[in-house]
Amino acid sequence: MLTPSPTAIILAAGKGARFLACGASTHKLDTLLHGKTVLQHVIEAAQASGLPWHLVRPDGGTPGMGDSVAMGVRATPDAGGWLILPGDLPLITPDTLQCVAAALTEGQIVVPHYQQQFGHPVGFGRAYFSSLCALSGDTGAREIVREARLCGKVHDLPLYDRGIVEDIDVLTDLQRVINLE
Repeated sequence: MLTPSPTAIILAAGKGARFLACGASTHKLDTLLHGKTVLQHVIEAAQASGLPWHLVRPDGGTPGMGDSVAMGVRATPDAGGWLILPGDLPLITPDTLQCVAAALTEGQIVVPHYQQQFGHPVGFGRAYFSSLCALSGDTGAREIVREARLCGKVHDLPLYDRGIVEDIDVLTDLQRVINLE
C-alpha cells in the first residue's frame, strides 16, 4: 500500500498585529502583491505542487501558532506527514514544497534552509502526529524540532529558494519582496 503524501498546512490564523501596527490598512495576508493577496500566492504554490493542502484560517484567529498547527494537523489525520507553511511566504515555490515532501520520512523532521538561514515549510513525519496535535500557544513546533535534533532525527535541507525565508511581517518586508520580484 502506498504511503499518503504529506499535506501542506497553510497557517493563516494569526492576527497580523505587527503589520497593522506599522501603519498597514489591511491584514498582511489580505494585502495585494502584484494583483493577488499574499495568501493567494501561497495557496497557488501549494496547489501547483500537487500536494494535498489544508488552510487554517478560522474566524477571529487562534491564540497562537501552536494552536494553528494543532488545528491543521487534527483536521488532516490521514496525511502522510505535514509541511507547516506560514501564509505570509508569497515567494515560496511549488518545487520547494515538493522537495521538502520528498525528503520527509516517517520518523524524521525536514528543516529547509537558504544560505544558512532556516525557513519554511518545516516537514514532519507521521510519527509526530500526537506531538503536533498537542501544541498550543505562540511557539509553534520549535521545541519538537529542538528535541528531534538532539536525537539525530532532523534532516537539514539546503535549497536555492529565497522564498522560504522571505516572510511578510511589516510594511518594509512587503516592499523588500516587491523589489525582489
